[in-house]
Amino acid sequence: MKFTQELYINAKDIWDTYYTHPFVDELGKGTLSKEKFKFYIIQDYLYLLEYAKLFALGVIKSKSEYDMKQFANLTDGILNSEMGIHKVYMEKLNITNEDIDNHRPTLDNTSYTSYMLAVSHSGDIKEIAVAALSCMWSYKMIGDKLNETYGCNHEFYGEWIKTYSSDRYSSLNDWNLELVEKHTKYISEDDRAHLINIFRNCSIYEYKFWDMSYKGA
Repeated sequence: MKFTQELYINAKDIWDTYYTHPFVDELGKGTLSKEKFKFYIIQDYLYLLEYAKLFALGVIKSKSEYDMKQFANLTDGILNSEMGIHKVYMEKLNITNEDIDNHRPTLDNTSYTSYMLAVSHSGDIKEIAVAALSCMWSYKMIGDKLNETYGCNHEFYGEWIKTYSSDRYSSLNDWNLELVEKHTKYISEDDRAHLINIFRNCSIYEYKFWDMSYKGA
């Protein structure tokens, strides 16, 4: 079994709740309140600024030119590709850069990004890759699930679903999966348990992020 599949199995009980969470479910159906989505977009934008630092740290900790380039490419992908969909919705929702500057991440948001950065600073590339994977992989699966169930033609939320079920986003996710496999081939049982715990914790934080977005706090 691939280690990424072992990670997934150990967090599947959490991941299964993503699809039925009211924020995700209502987004797919097109009934999600735009005010809730606006709150989410602002908080997720702030989250991504910290998430990008995770991959920038990967550039620093890489021991090969190839990994350095891949981490740099993924940092660029987050800031200039995934951020792109946020810019689209910022325009639709009349969110200005000043609005972003005037908001602060919620406690759940800050706790999540601080945790990812902490385990990555104290670890190496395998911790960085695993810490990043829960967000990237779960968004891919949610995007695919919503596209399969509802399609991506909704006049407002369709663009979000289309982004996270796209081939481009899939390729970024595939790279993250491959990175985890590459750097966990010969790990000890202690390291295996450590990484499984990181992945599960990040998966819990992902659920908390959806919950926070729905509740608006």
